[in-house]
Amino acid sequence: MINRSNWRKTLEAICIPVGAVLVALIIFGIFCAVVGANPFAVYGSIYKAAFGRWSAWQRTLIQASPLLLSALCTVLPARLGLVIIGNEGALVMGGLGAIIVGLSLGESLSPLLVQIGMAMGGMLFGGVWIAIAGALRHYRAVNETISSLLLNYIAIALLNHLVEGPMRDPSSLNKPSTFPLAEINRLGDIPGTRIHYGLLYGLIACIVAYILIERTTFGFAARTTGGNIRAAQIAGLPVGKLTIIICFLAGSCAGLAGMVEVAAVHGVANESLNVGYGYGGILVAFVARHNPLATALVAVSLGGILASGGILQRSHSLPDATVLVFQGLVFLVVLYGDSLYGRFPFFQEKIDSVKKFPKKSLQ
Repeated sequence: MINRSNWRKTLEAICIPVGAVLVALIIFGIFCAVVGANPFAVYGSIYKAAFGRWSAWQRTLIQASPLLLSALCTVLPARLGLVIIGNEGALVMGGLGAIIVGLSLGESLSPLLVQIGMAMGGMLFGGVWIAIAGALRHYRAVNETISSLLLNYIAIALLNHLVEGPMRDPSSLNKPSTFPLAEINRLGDIPGTRIHYGLLYGLIACIVAYILIERTTFGFAARTTGGNIRAAQIAGLPVGKLTIIICFLAGSCAGLAGMVEVAAVHGVANESLNVGYGYGGILVAFVARHNPLATALVAVSLGGILASGGILQRSHSLPDATVLVFQGLVFLVVLYGDSLYGRFPFFQEKIDSVKKFPKKSLQ
């Protein structure tokens, strides 16, 4: 059962992120008013474009698919006490790994086996990429936030080099790209919708991540290490192994997002892999308070915001990048909200000042 203390902590974990989003909405409304747009009309357009009809829901869920997987790249290491923001680099590397496997196998195997191979290639490339940041942290005490951020730029530079050089399709003139995947090897859509199977990959990954972290001895060891690394070392927990494995799994999720983008959306690897889903995943992870299940809800919400960029441009003459302004505001306010945990007396455990003890009978 949930005791009163846990109930208050749970309420705090819900109220502060929700309050942060509301504050961001107010600030964004002021921004819209300053540039000459009606804030309420803008919010109405965002809702209509994101959730107004079934076709809008489909666009939203398509946008949410890579965010689900990318967010886990930050969520999993956070339970170990690490702040990893190399999501974009791992996603790019996953896309490269997927296209390399897909082009190498061609039509020599069945489409299912090729797709499995692409998924494994993307997960391997992405996992190794973030495991590098974990290894640097454990063996050389290099700050994982800085190293993972810098690895983003290396991955993007590597992508540009390959698609403009050794892997370039000569027919891709205006937008350098790799050779395309065989149409038969691409991920299809869920029957009756325009939503690709990447959405199911993301939902399954969130559920598996939750079970791994909250319901297994491995997850307990990771949470123990994240709570107090010294105590974990004294208890004999393999901190180094835990760090590498968690970082590899985190990168694998972002790498799978890259595979989905290649196999389901673009069919090729090019600069379209670097559109910000990795950075959006960081925002999703922080708003969800590093909870894998809450990640799904937040990813859908952010996916709806991203899907509404076009209508803001057409209906309100706002730049398409306006939604990125809102995304940035949410991120800043949520980060500030982290400093408010433990500061509201209502959310704290109530301790009675006078404790009653049973009287002992005199003999």
